[in-house]
Amino acid sequence: MVPSTIAPLPPAHTHSTLNFANALWRVRRPKPFVLVIEGEVGQESQAPTDYLHNKLLLPEWREAFYQLVDDTGLVVCLNVHTGHPTYRDVRGRSSKGRLSQGEYYHHDGCTGPVKPRFVEIRCPIQPQTRGVATAVAPHRDVVKAMVQVLAAELPAELAKIAALTTQDMSPEALSQMEAAALDHLQGLITRTVRKKLNAEGARSFFRQVDAAANAYFEPWALGESRFIANANSRLTMQHRRAYQAPHTGGVANGHLVKRWTNEELLLPGQVVDPTLIAALCSEEGDEVDGARAEGCYLGAH
Repeated sequence: MVPSTIAPLPPAHTHSTLNFANALWRVRRPKPFVLVIEGEVGQESQAPTDYLHNKLLLPEWREAFYQLVDDTGLVVCLNVHTGHPTYRDVRGRSSKGRLSQGEYYHHDGCTGPVKPRFVEIRCPIQPQTRGVATAVAPHRDVVKAMVQVLAAELPAELAKIAALTTQDMSPEALSQMEAAALDHLQGLITRTVRKKLNAEGARSFFRQVDAAANAYFEPWALGESRFIANANSRLTMQHRRAYQAPHTGGVANGHLVKRWTNEELLLPGQVVDPTLIAALCSEEGDEVDGARAEGCYLGAH
């Protein structure tokens, strides 16, 4: 049980309060799977502070905050100013000629037997704003949307996927499908899109998926952290780098940092598992050959 209280779910873009970590927080719910924490009530006029580490992630509250992420799907913390040393730059860049790995919907740690509990992606306070969105949506909704858009855009290719010819892909069937089966289906569709569409065609495909999945892709604010549930039996999310217009390159863009907070921000006495972190980090970066692509985001997760 998370030791917090929150008012009933308000309409989108209206505000409520969250009682958590001995403080009252100003929050809103733009989507059912998103909780946005704007800051502490009564501190709105102050400059951004590191309330994330100084309050929400203190050892005595950390697991409760993690459970809040598990139960919500995506928890967004705005107006956080931090220089915590555990963050590292997000690797991988997109080109005009092909999509990067991160432009496909994915879980972090998709090829390994152990996935990080969630991924925290952060837009530091910096001179340059961030113009590229990060779309986030529940895994099941993403796969349902991919089936819907593929059926509308590439029906002949959908019919050619032998593994799907006997598969019931109705919304009702997808609602009952196990996570591993969803991963397999998603991998088949992603590979089809990759092979049959050029880069901008694939980006257009995934923009339609964003809309059909009701994804959260609000513009990044400086000082924003997003905690995305990544390995969760109840509400696992997926995310992707999302260009909302044709990607022409050459545009200045703020950078992101990330960490696997549960595995890397440790309590006293805990030790980082270097093998796990090395395995997870090996999946990041640009695609270097077809084998890497088939083995990670473009294959079964």
